[in-house]
Amino acid sequence: MKKEKIFIDPFDDLGYAKIDVHREKRKGFPEVVFCAGKTKKQIVNIAARVFKFSKRVMLTRVTPAVQPSLRRKYPHGTYYKDAQIFYVGTQPKKSGLISVLTGGTADIPVAEEAAVTAEIMGSKVQRIYDVGVAGLHRLLAFRKKIEVSRVLVVIAGMDGVLPSVVGGLFSKPIIAVPTSVGYGLNLQGITPLLTMLNSCAPGIAVVNINNGFGAGYIAAVINKL
Repeated sequence: MKKEKIFIDPFDDLGYAKIDVHREKRKGFPEVVFCAGKTKKQIVNIAARVFKFSKRVMLTRVTPAVQPSLRRKYPHGTYYKDAQIFYVGTQPKKSGLISVLTGGTADIPVAEEAAVTAEIMGSKVQRIYDVGVAGLHRLLAFRKKIEVSRVLVVIAGMDGVLPSVVGGLFSKPIIAVPTSVGYGLNLQGITPLLTMLNSCAPGIAVVNINNGFGAGYIAAVINKL
């Protein structure tokens, strides 16, 4: 009887990190480096290993203090300051359309993380910011632009109601992102998170608080279907 051959995807072991060098082969996009909590040396070394195997690398939560270390290693890399994303490599031709909406201006950093992620992954993105429910006429003014989108990423703090309103108006799949923007009982984003999870509007999926990257990634995947 033949023994079943077991295939194990390879990884590059740095001790403090095990780089998934087959991520792009399995998922269509290389492993993304989350920089928060890592030292500058670890960040640069991990990025170098990802780039060696994939010829491109994307890093998230790159603070202005970390960016110079990456710039020295990759002078031709692009730093998206508002999104806190650093990217090295070519980008695919952009297609489809994702709309990224925010309730307020204070939600823009999370929105930019989502928008830039989707763009790097090959999606066209339009930004429609500060169209929260306190002035619903602002959202309705962009109705025609929103309707031509394939996917919507809707980002809000405070009471987190915007995704439900958008879900009641449009037929597109919605990725809702709660943010930690708000006063007191916003509870660092828990209040809008619970609002979004309890939405009665169908067609809404919710990612974690401030997770613009996760929203942009899944929106790009849906956009490519």
